Amino acid sequence: MTFDNPVAFFLLLFIPLLYILRYLKIFKKLSFNLSLGDWNGENFKWNSPLRNVTSVTIRLMFATSYILAVFACANPVIHKQTKIYTSRGSDILFVIDTSPSMAARDMGNLTRLEAAKLSVKEVLKDNTGDSIGLVEMAKDAAIVVVPTIDRERFFSSLDSLSVGELGDGSAIGMGLSCAALHLEHSSAEKKAVVLITDGENNAGTIHPLTASRLLKEKNISLYVFGLGTSGTAPLEYTDPKTGKIYSGYLSSSYNVKQLSSIAQEADGKFFDTQTISSLSQALNNMSQNEKSTQSYHLKNQNIFLYHILLYVSLLLFAAAWILRRIILREVL
Repeated sequence: MTFDNPVAFFLLLFIPLLYILRYLKIFKKLSFNLSLGDWNGENFKWNSPLRNVTSVTIRLMFATSYILAVFACANPVIHKQTKIYTSRGSDILFVIDTSPSMAARDMGNLTRLEAAKLSVKEVLKDNTGDSIGLVEMAKDAAIVVVPTIDRERFFSSLDSLSVGELGDGSAIGMGLSCAALHLEHSSAEKKAVVLITDGENNAGTIHPLTASRLLKEKNISLYVFGLGTSGTAPLEYTDPKTGKIYSGYLSSSYNVKQLSSIAQEADGKFFDTQTISSLSQALNNMSQNEKSTQSYHLKNQNIFLYHILLYVSLLLFAAAWILRRIILREVL
């Protein structure tokens, strides 16, 4: 933040100057003492703590209003630079499993789906040049976000994923095929599919090895992430269609050999991630591998804040005036 008119800050000197002049009785309001009381009795005294606190608060409001007005006159400006890409980056499609087993809570204090969402967000927060898309996969598969550079749209759709939306099962072949079809005609220099699942293929009409070969033919890289730990894990989720709550324990063990062979068939890579840190690290490695050289220019943007400060200053002044003149019935 910078100030286009910093000379305006000299106006702040009027506040201490006013108090000095009043202390020296050079600039003081004209007033007459009026004593109220009985003959030879005590004078009337106003001793209301609430009124005293209110009076002090009003003075602070007037002072704050004046300070904000001075800052508005100084014209504060926030300078931002935005990257405008003039060439296309990589296209990356995330295929995320939302079958009921993804509700197992064995990734620290998170469920598997929550860990997947968090890790994907973490690796993409600084990666602004690539186009990213999202495929949801369970008993069936569906494209949720086509490859886009709109991070807000992608993250919003990612957050909206919930366990059980597409039924019970893992149609890995369908998910990979869906991603392949949406990347097939992409003009990006690099194209990649990232599969995050905790299960083995047990649904759908397309075999995952067939989908892997399709990715290889289309020159699309494949990264497979096996998610979750082996053993028993607590599980609880609400069926989004029926509203029924399911809870219990899941006997967890996914087919590492099958997921590894799916990756190998496409000349891709398989990662066995049993913790959120290992998942984040593996996703970061994927992001580094899929980076492509892009050209861009910087767009300067100035955000002026004076009008906001001025509005707040006027509101404070009006509120203080109402309190002093109408509530306390004091004269300024």
